[in-house]
Amino acid sequence: MKRESYSIVFSSLTGNTKKLADVIHETLPKNECDYFGAIEAQVPQSKLLYVGFWTDKGNADHKTLELLSKLKNKKIFLFGTAGFGGSDVYFQKILGQIRQSIDSSNVVVGEYMCQGKMPQSVRERYLRMKENPEHPANLDMLIDNFDHALSHPDMDDLQGLQTAITKE
Repeated sequence: MKRESYSIVFSSLTGNTKKLADVIHETLPKNECDYFGAIEAQVPQSKLLYVGFWTDKGNADHKTLELLSKLKNKKIFLFGTAGFGGSDVYFQKILGQIRQSIDSSNVVVGEYMCQGKMPQSVRERYLRMKENPEHPANLDMLIDNFDHALSHPDMDDLQGLQTAITKE
């Protein structure tokens, strides 16, 4: 695809998605970037938008979904993070949910997701739940996932994103 002016807009609760946005900004020609920053009420004018999100209950966060619902006739590259990760099937399910919020006049030109670390309060909540004798059977798996997520996004994740945006 011929390079054109673009904007990078993102919502980042814990800083994971901002790390991805920074990699995109560092990789693409800065002189073609119209806007880089948090999602605002106003829709960027660029035809090509890199839209970053954090995952909230299996979908993009509210700010991102609100922005996506306003977009018309744009090329969109979706990128995001999910605390519960490591599974392409799970990531594809999330991306499928998000695509439902995108008007058909837009074209999704690429997608990238990776795992991201979660706030320590999540692990503490899991540990409190474990004190209950009737805790969910998958709690140990959730704690293991939390511990694994602490290093993400890692260098492999960031390089994967660079590859995804440069091949579009």
